[in-house]
Amino acid sequence: MPEYEFVDVYLPRAVSRKEAARLLTDHAEYGYWELYRLTLLRDGSRRVRLRRRIIRQVRATW
Repeated sequence: MPEYEFVDVYLPRAVSRKEAARLLTDHAEYGYWELYRLTLLRDGSRRVRLRRRIIRQVRATW
């Protein structure tokens, strides 16, 4: 079963849809994050949860 780490990003109401898309694209491209959940709140702000897979190094035995 893969293990993931998560990060929560809060985008206030003033952030446009285009800016939000650019921000999330940058996270995905440079930090290897993927969108896990996006919640649109009543006040127009967004709460975004991103995840990325944790890759564990296996020790080589000789």
